[in-house]
Amino acid sequence: MSYQATAALQAALYALLTADMPLAALLPGGIFDAPPPGTPQGTYGVIGEEEAIDRSDVTGAGAEHRVLVQVVSDAAGFATAKAAAARIAEILPGAQPALAPGRVVAIWFHQAQARRAEGNTVRRIDLRFRVRIEI
Repeated sequence: MSYQATAALQAALYALLTADMPLAALLPGGIFDAPPPGTPQGTYGVIGEEEAIDRSDVTGAGAEHRVLVQVVSDAAGFATAKAAAARIAEILPGAQPALAPGRVVAIWFHQAQARRAEGNTVRRIDLRFRVRIEI
């Protein structure tokens, strides 16, 4: 198994998401790699938890990274958060950002869950993606 590309993967996902102007309009609060302190206002994204699973084979080292991307919004209803989540789900699958070390073979959408949080004042959508990396 190889975990050595994880920092490069995080940076690549951040670069993909922050470079997208339609997504920037949907996430005026920005994109973070850790939840901002307190309870910020507005709508923002967080690149979160990651799980890596060995996918090495006879051709070399590799891993499947299961990455969580969250959309958090204090807007009434889910429409604002769902619009941003839908855009993220358009951007990431199929992207093959450059990594050093390694290379992204593919990114797949895996699942999403929308929920209310913080006493129903916040909407949160957890998007999970599978990322196959070869080293």
